Amino acid sequence: MDRRRFLQGATIASGVALTAKGFAKGEPPMASGGMIPRVCSTWDFGVAANQAAWKVLSGGGRALDAVEQGARVPEADLRNHSVGRAGYPDRDGKVTLDASIMDEHGNCGAVAAMEHIAHPISVARRVMERTPHVLLVGDGATQFAIEQGFPREELLTPDSDKAWHEWLKTAKYKPSANSEVKTYNAGPGGTPGDASNHDTIGMLAIDAQGNLSGACTTSGMAWKIHGRVGDSPIIGAGLYVDNEIGGATSTGVGEEVIRNVGSFLVVELMRQGRSPQDACREAVERILRRKPEAKDLQVGFLAMDKKGNVGAWAIQSGFSYAVCDAKKQDTLIPGKSTY
Repeated sequence: MDRRRFLQGATIASGVALTAKGFAKGEPPMASGGMIPRVCSTWDFGVAANQAAWKVLSGGGRALDAVEQGARVPEADLRNHSVGRAGYPDRDGKVTLDASIMDEHGNCGAVAAMEHIAHPISVARRVMERTPHVLLVGDGATQFAIEQGFPREELLTPDSDKAWHEWLKTAKYKPSANSEVKTYNAGPGGTPGDASNHDTIGMLAIDAQGNLSGACTTSGMAWKIHGRVGDSPIIGAGLYVDNEIGGATSTGVGEEVIRNVGSFLVVELMRQGRSPQDACREAVERILRRKPEAKDLQVGFLAMDKKGNVGAWAIQSGFSYAVCDAKKQDTLIPGKSTY
């Protein structure tokens, strides 16, 4: 045997031994580039969502399955009034849900302004996998979900109904631009996107194969005009994944994210060499440069690069994000902000 073949054989044997040792300790398989699989998500309630996603990732499962399972947790949480079945309604008392999902191949699916279906993230995945479309909206999205076997349900919970009626006592029903800010003086919070009325959970994951996927789901702004859709179901705004570079998601006032195609911007900034945190910061500051009055609102971006590095930035303090990997499954990090 010549020296080259001997060295190749030794290297392969060493790699097998290390892999066997890692699995013997119960450690998850390593992703490409030596990163352990990881999942991150927006806000405090992302901790529980991450833990559900981790059950998939730690078993060697696909990132797409992980983010779907993770997003379903806040969708089902009756304490969560900004995502899923317990979300606060629009000013007509109707709960409408938005969601999007994107995999490592660039496939994506979304639903918007969908009523009566408790898990929009799973419907979004069906749109991606079982139709030639990307986005279904309104009654069409609901019809498709029912045809796919999702149960039709009344989503307005007693707590949400009570909060809506409380808001109606002083709310002036004027469907005009920015009326949420001007008339939002009852019910939870003070302005759309503040600490008590932030919306959305965005999730990003990298799996053992080094592949990325993302998900984003929300009930939108409380007391919105019926039919309003934010950034969450808009690919490139609320969510974007490029498996060569990384992924990004957003939270807060979706109108500002849409105007700047925020999540796509964050990924493109990472493509240019920015770290996840620096890319998120530049996206936030671009919003503020173009519209300085946005400083009174909240927008936050969360990003993960191809190596599993995570970073975030927001307009205002108070934004948090959760990170989960083999070392720790309940990490919650205060996000940095411009103000």
